[in-house]
Amino acid sequence: MFYSKKLKKFKNIKHCFFSRKGGYSKGIYKSLNCGKGSKDSKKNVYKNLNFVSKKMKIDLNRLSLMHQTHSNKVILITKKNKNLKKFNSDALITKLRGVALGVVTADCVPIILYDIKNQIIGCIHAGWKGASSGIIENTIKKFKKLNSNNKIFASVGPCIGKKSYEIDINFYEKFISKSKKNVVYFSKKNKDKKLFNLRKYVNDKLIKLNIKVDHVNHDTFKEKNRFFSYRRSQKLDEKDYGRCISVISLIS
Repeated sequence: MFYSKKLKKFKNIKHCFFSRKGGYSKGIYKSLNCGKGSKDSKKNVYKNLNFVSKKMKIDLNRLSLMHQTHSNKVILITKKNKNLKKFNSDALITKLRGVALGVVTADCVPIILYDIKNQIIGCIHAGWKGASSGIIENTIKKFKKLNSNNKIFASVGPCIGKKSYEIDINFYEKFISKSKKNVVYFSKKNKDKKLFNLRKYVNDKLIKLNIKVDHVNHDTFKEKNRFFSYRRSQKLDEKDYGRCISVISLIS
């Protein structure tokens, strides 16, 4: 379990970037796999989510999860829709107390947000696709729509590190064609491969939007015992992979 030093200081929220430890799953999903979309036993995933809810001191029915598709869609949770079992989006925000927002990741970036002036919380699932198509900007826009006079903190959680994120030249060229400035996020691995700094890419987007940012800086790919990793599981030729969860709630 990992925490943001900044967010820890605020007494009216609870948050946690959970590792893969402390759960009930077996095999490649060992142990705290919170991915409902994984092929793990549903019973174990349920037990894992229940463990997370207990740690967050929240009812399992109040843990709001997304069906994540690397989109730029943001959903505001209100009294009307709070009982939905699943939200089709890659970001959630709410002003409701006693509701926890969860994002699951396995290399992508989990971001949790807190507007201290207006008591609004949010979470974002940011892979390169979502980040490059505006998920971060759309989420902040939604915060500002609720109240433009705000002070938003973001904590960027464990994700794939810059030395682990190997990409091919096509990927690189696609990014550079969007903006020449994107060249700063790449370094050379060898003549065919480059390395991509996803954390910095996400961080800079938040900074540009005047968000105060801190980092829980861990590499999900390298730290095998602590985190699930989509890329690592592919390298090992595993048939599937677990997901870690990151959660934030306003204390009721």
